[in-house]
Amino acid sequence: MTTSKNKMRAAQYNDYGSPDVLYEGYIAKPAVKPEEVLIRIYGTSVNPMDTMFRSGKLKMLTGKTFPKSTGVDFSGEIVEIGLGVTRFQVGDKVWGLLPMNLKSQMGTAAEYVSIVPEQLSLSPTNIDLLQAAALPGVGATAIIALRTKTELKRGERLLVRGASGGVGSLAVQIGRMLGAHVTALASAKHLHFLKDIGADEVFDYSKTSPADLGTFDVIMDTVGTDLKHYRRLLTNNGRMVTISFPSFATFSYIVGSSIFGSRRVRTFSANPKSELLKELAGYVDAGYIKPIIDSIYPLSDIAEAHRSLEAGGGCGKRIIQI
Repeated sequence: MTTSKNKMRAAQYNDYGSPDVLYEGYIAKPAVKPEEVLIRIYGTSVNPMDTMFRSGKLKMLTGKTFPKSTGVDFSGEIVEIGLGVTRFQVGDKVWGLLPMNLKSQMGTAAEYVSIVPEQLSLSPTNIDLLQAAALPGVGATAIIALRTKTELKRGERLLVRGASGGVGSLAVQIGRMLGAHVTALASAKHLHFLKDIGADEVFDYSKTSPADLGTFDVIMDTVGTDLKHYRRLLTNNGRMVTISFPSFATFSYIVGSSIFGSRRVRTFSANPKSELLKELAGYVDAGYIKPIIDSIYPLSDIAEAHRSLEAGGGCGKRIIQI
């Protein structure tokens, strides 16, 4: 419970560091501008970018102003409407993502968030709001990667690296939905699960080298390492996209691939708007996509959720229940 109508619980940190810097505090409840809506958050998820911000790996971009909040995607219910908003009503169940703003002090690991309607849509109707929290960021990212950036076509061969993770498990499902032949690369303990959600072939990454895999029209990478070895698996018209660049060397390789030769490695930062989020909700309601949840944590245990994501080895998303 909040201490007053003008305060809310929120995850905060006062310095960069390990997950231990995170704590549950009280901050001002956001005021709603005429062009915004106020959402009571049911759930949010932990994304790799959240851990990078918190750890200070991007502090040259995120700055030294503290305390900082965390979280970017959410599901919840509209509780207040700005005077200029006509697209939504109080009581609507919605989901979405905050726009990318590295200097923003607002995060979705909190009881409330204020946001413009262009950053959200009605949530799916056949899953609950806590389940829905697992999907906006990773679902939109996978759709942009496979349909927009690589233009995956029916009948093409798709390789998904890191297939059991948040984005990877959605890429497997979307690849299947788009009619591709999906090969999933992940740890051995998740291979049966990946078959269940639509992978045609599954391989244990610890026992499989790139040379064992054959060729692919599209490679979806969520790992960010050894890109040059996997790029060699592309067909003459092959396309590769990565959503992870954990080192400067990886980033340099991505940039270099766009200059020298064909089959460049694409990357992007997703900032989906209402139409894409609405489309994603439709795929969920049609049964093409389902949320994959590794674990659920209360807001007070957000440090443990970050710790779990950084440790790896999970399956799907870590959810924060508000």
